[in-house]
Amino acid sequence: MRAYRAELRKLTSLPSVWVAVAVGVLLPAALTFLNARAASGNVDLGFQELAFGVVGAIILGVVAVSSEYTTEGENAGGGRQITTSLTVVPSRRRLLSTKLAAVGTVVAALATVSSTITLVIVEAQGVSDFGRLPGVVLYWVLTALLASGLTLLARNGILPLTVLILNTSVVTVTYLLAKLTPLAVFFPDLAGFRMFVERVDLPVQLAPVTGGLVMTAWVAALLAAGFLVFRGRDA
Repeated sequence: MRAYRAELRKLTSLPSVWVAVAVGVLLPAALTFLNARAASGNVDLGFQELAFGVVGAIILGVVAVSSEYTTEGENAGGGRQITTSLTVVPSRRRLLSTKLAAVGTVVAALATVSSTITLVIVEAQGVSDFGRLPGVVLYWVLTALLASGLTLLARNGILPLTVLILNTSVVTVTYLLAKLTPLAVFFPDLAGFRMFVERVDLPVQLAPVTGGLVMTAWVAALLAAGFLVFRGRDA
């Protein structure tokens, strides 16, 4: 528990985490408010916007890992956080598991708050469905862990942050690929999306549970690969 609490403190001390919280809460609520009048009868109003709010979870998942490899200032000795972390918690498996648990905890709380605010806005339109909220929370947590796994592999936050945010907010490459091959629906973002969005223009309609299992398998595979890389590299 001490290592878990330490990871929570470390995570909440990062300035970029509070940017992620602001994005995660404000972006879907603002988009839902703006789209509410034009989306009369849309059963996915609010949920589609929450899919964009997952950018906050991506930032959290990336910076939780990449901050370990950032060179600290001269006043702190010019080393990297990972050296200190491994001195305190020598077991790399324990260090990584507690870090991922801290990420999951913060993202689950963020997703719950963001979803509640967004769905309260939607409720005014008479189409709110709080029964799908667990699917949103699970999607955000899995996305954050996926981002952490990619960052473990890259050992740098820039590439995973750029790829994941662009794919979520600007050009959804996986969605475009689904127009070329139905196999693209098994990419983690499109599969996980089905956990809480009912109507989506894809060639294969996965059931919510199936979508969740597919996304979970992707995340587990990336985290396993990330751990193997993390265990084999020098600090």
